[in-house]
Amino acid sequence: MLQYTNHFDTKTLDPFTLEKGFEAVHYEVENNEVGYYHLPKGSQALVEELNTTRDEIDRRFNTIAVIGIGGSSLGIKAIERLLRPSTPNAKKIVYLENSDPISIISEMEEIDKATTLFIVISKSGGTVEALSIFKRLIVSFELTLECSDQIYIVSDDNSILSRFAEEYHLRRFVIPDNVGGRFSVLSAVGVVPLTLAGFNTAAILKGAQSFLERFWDRKEEHILQKASYYVSHKDQYPMNVLFAYADSFEEFGKWVVQLWGESLGKRNRYGERVGLTPISLIGSVDQHSFLQLIIEGPLNKTVTFMHVESSADHLMIPELSLKFLEKSDFINGKSFNDLINAQCKATMQSVLKSGVSVDEITWKKIDETSVGEMIVYYELLTSICGALMEINTYNQPGVELGKTILAGYFQKK
Repeated sequence: MLQYTNHFDTKTLDPFTLEKGFEAVHYEVENNEVGYYHLPKGSQALVEELNTTRDEIDRRFNTIAVIGIGGSSLGIKAIERLLRPSTPNAKKIVYLENSDPISIISEMEEIDKATTLFIVISKSGGTVEALSIFKRLIVSFELTLECSDQIYIVSDDNSILSRFAEEYHLRRFVIPDNVGGRFSVLSAVGVVPLTLAGFNTAAILKGAQSFLERFWDRKEEHILQKASYYVSHKDQYPMNVLFAYADSFEEFGKWVVQLWGESLGKRNRYGERVGLTPISLIGSVDQHSFLQLIIEGPLNKTVTFMHVESSADHLMIPELSLKFLEKSDFINGKSFNDLINAQCKATMQSVLKSGVSVDEITWKKIDETSVGEMIVYYELLTSICGALMEINTYNQPGVELGKTILAGYFQKK
């Protein structure tokens, strides 16, 4: 379970706006227009299916190579980073994402062909980065394609990548048509590699489903309040900072940035450019870089503080006083978990005193249930904000334009 606290004034929010937000996402789920709402329950069958082959996978492979970018990798990386400390025996996951040749070479050096399961992920099936890297892997590792049992494909049902999988008789997993890439981590996109790597994806899905059920029962009104506040103040506060106090949240922040940016930066039905700009920071590191701008810079940002109440690792600060360094002795004998939480609280109070609008998300601990809840929390928040902004939350015409221009660069003349 997570605890949510909105420190901004919720009394001024228009009740009609809250209802409008709830009804909009309720309409999406009832009419099956948007499929991610159904993934926490629907993907449980996929977990059960995958678990029937786990013994063979465990016997043959110790590494999962994920070939995909954006929505095909960010969510997987976020979940792995959060749960790796509590799941140390999970298989190594290597991510081949960017077109950067230096990174590709480095990642390939981590792969032993004989013990690696390759999973190619592309919602559209035509993602140029993923397909180009896949071709490089085929050649570099001399991968056999026909009936290969170490190459899995995850894509839309009728995509060109799915047709490729059928042609070569590769194991294929389908992403539902009504699930967009950046909302797809609880589909086969995330469930297949994470389950086969050894993470408890059933518990992640259960955590997500429990939160959804509470939301539909109107027991999580804070999320409607937050979305309503963001949208009604979007001209005054066009940027939202996620200030997360644990290094484990770094990849999660990157996932939020994609989800938020690609979903909410659009033209509305009147043709106006609208958007909420996401910024991801890690505390206490970024207290020494970005905090000054938040406190004394323009009042154009809201800040979400996120921290973990307790850590399984009780690393202590020694009772050690050093000459000339006595200034820091006040924290001697405390745990580093106490220190980072105190830094979070102190920073949050300083930001509040500077007049910045703040909300807070407290994790009791990082576990599968909480991770599933947080994934669907941000997906819901994005959908509600998009509905209130009167945009199409689920397309990305700006991204598609860039892809078209890229293809033109390489057309033969």
